[in-house]
Amino acid sequence: MEIKRRYYLKKKELKQIREELGKFFADIDDIIPKKANVEIAITDKYDMILVDDEPVAVRLDNKLYPTLKVLLDNDIKEKRVVVDMGAVRFLANGADVMAPGIVDADENIKEGDVVFVVDEKHNKPLCVGEALMDGKTMKEANKGKAIRTVHYVGDEIWKF
Repeated sequence: MEIKRRYYLKKKELKQIREELGKFFADIDDIIPKKANVEIAITDKYDMILVDDEPVAVRLDNKLYPTLKVLLDNDIKEKRVVVDMGAVRFLANGADVMAPGIVDADENIKEGDVVFVVDEKHNKPLCVGEALMDGKTMKEANKGKAIRTVHYVGDEIWKF
């Protein structure tokens, strides 16, 4: 991953990002403190939002995806999908989430939503992605892709 350009966000851009991330987190000030240095790093694949040099979100296809490091520090119940332990090794390698591996899912998830995947045993975030089906269908389906993985443990965003 090569950073092409990096700059501090303007107040208007920062306000928009705070609003978008506010949908996921109860207190956005924990994620982006008022006095923090907030930058955007433009790479060849996506735009990364950095708060004090730590990646907190990634913008891809005009959607904002929180990073796993932020999710580890904050317990989020909404937009959560739980997978069985057999799926963990595949997700750690960047695979998309398949419906048969899903144990539970938030029924408020709609197709196209940003979702978080956790394992059933430790309840730790494994990946962030885009829902390819709604939450109720995810729980009931026996075949097919349920979530397109965007960011996972061990990828270049995780290592940044």
